[in-house]
Amino acid sequence: MSKLRTTATAAVTAVALGVLAGCGGGSGGGNSDPKTLTYWASNQGADLSVDKKVLEPEIRKFEQQTGIKVKWEVVPWTDLLKRILGAATSGQGPDVLNIGNTWSASLQATGALLPFDDGTFAKVGGKDRFLPSALASTGAQGKPPAAVPLYSLAYGLYYNKKRFKEAGITKPPATWTELVATAQKLTGGGRYGLAVEGANNAENAHHAFVFAKQHGGEFFDAAGKPTFATPQTVAGVLQYVGFMGNDKIAAPGDAEYVQNESVRDLATGKAAMLLWQAAGQALQARGMKPGDYGVAPVPVQSGVPGPGTNVDSMVAGINMAVFKDTDNLDGALKFVKFMTGDQEQKTLNTAYGSLPPVKTVLNDPTFSSPELAVLRKTLSESAAPLPQVPNESQFEELVGTAMKKLFADAAAGHPITADSVRKRLVEAQQQMPK
Repeated sequence: MSKLRTTATAAVTAVALGVLAGCGGGSGGGNSDPKTLTYWASNQGADLSVDKKVLEPEIRKFEQQTGIKVKWEVVPWTDLLKRILGAATSGQGPDVLNIGNTWSASLQATGALLPFDDGTFAKVGGKDRFLPSALASTGAQGKPPAAVPLYSLAYGLYYNKKRFKEAGITKPPATWTELVATAQKLTGGGRYGLAVEGANNAENAHHAFVFAKQHGGEFFDAAGKPTFATPQTVAGVLQYVGFMGNDKIAAPGDAEYVQNESVRDLATGKAAMLLWQAAGQALQARGMKPGDYGVAPVPVQSGVPGPGTNVDSMVAGINMAVFKDTDNLDGALKFVKFMTGDQEQKTLNTAYGSLPPVKTVLNDPTFSSPELAVLRKTLSESAAPLPQVPNESQFEELVGTAMKKLFADAAAGHPITADSVRKRLVEAQQQMPK
C-alpha cells in the first residue's frame, strides 16, 4: 500500500493469536483518565515526520473540541503488529489504534478488539456512511466488525508515458494478453516492460488472490479451510510469476525486491508498467510529474473489470480499532467518530493520497484526479476483500513466501510450471495451523 499495501507483511502467527486470545486486549497505560486517550497511528507518509506533520493539527483540533488529551505516536508497520501483541500481553496498550485491514479477521478472532455492533456504530456516525467494499474488510462475515474503515486504496496499472511514447504505444493494456504483448515491446536493452516485487510477501499474496479470483479460484473454502493448490489458484499464481519466468517481461533482479524498488524503476524508466496502490505521491517523490505517468484499471483475462472472475484488486487500506478493555470507551468512540468524520476524512486522505471509505466524501471533487478516479471506480465496482478468516494473515505470509521462492527459481532460470507452482502451494498449505 506503497505505504499502505505493505501493512500485512508481518503475519499473525498461531502463537500470537493464542497470546491475544488469552489476554483479551489491552487498556492500562494511564487510560483510566476519561480526559486522556492513547492512540497508535500507522505510518502512512513517506516517513514518520510526514505523519506527525499531517496528524498533529488534526489531533489538536480534536483536543480543543472535546477537552480530551490524546497521547499519540506513529508506529512503523514493521513494528505495529508486534506492539499490538506486546500491549495485549502486558495490559499496557492504547485505547485506539490503526490496523491493516487485512488483519481484521485474524485480530477479531482473538476477542481483543471492541466489536462494532449497530449500537456502537451509531455512536461513531452510523454504519451506512461507509463504502460496502471497505466494510467487507473489517472482519468475518456474519459478525460485528472489529474495526472501522479509515483509509482505503485499490490497485491500478501505472505506466511510464515516455516509455509508451518511445515504443509507439497509444493506450494501456486492458487484458493480460495485451499486457504481455505491450510489455514485450518495452523489454530490451536492460529495460523491462513490467516491475514486480518478488520478495514482498504481502504484495505476492495480494496478486495471488486477484489472479486466482480471475481464474475462478479461492484460497479458502466456505468453511474457512485452506484450498491453496486447486487448479484455479495454481493457474493464477503461474500466470503472475510467469511474467518473469516465462514471458520474460520482468527483470530477474525483481525477485529480490522487497519494498518500493519497483516504484523507483517505473520512475527512472527501467520499467514501463507497475501494478500498485496509490503510487502517485511516491512517483512524484522520485521526480515524476503527474503528467509523466498514467493510471489504468488492472487488466482482466477478458472483458472489463467487475465482480466475480473480473475482480482486479483486493480492497486495500487501514482500519481503526479500539481495544475492548479500554477504560475510556466514550472518549475512544468520540475519537473514532472524529477521525472518520467528513472533514477529517477529506483532510487526511488528501494528505496521504488515499481514498476516503466514507461514501459522501469519496464523491468529493477532491478525489477526482485521473489517478484517484481510476482507483475510486475500482474500489467501488471491482475490488474484493481478502479472505476474512482467522488464518488470513498466515495465508499472506505462507503463500507470499511460496511465491518468493518461485520468483527466485524464475530468476535463476528454472522453468515455472503448473507442477512447480502446485508443489510450492501444497508446501504452504501444509504449514497452515490445523
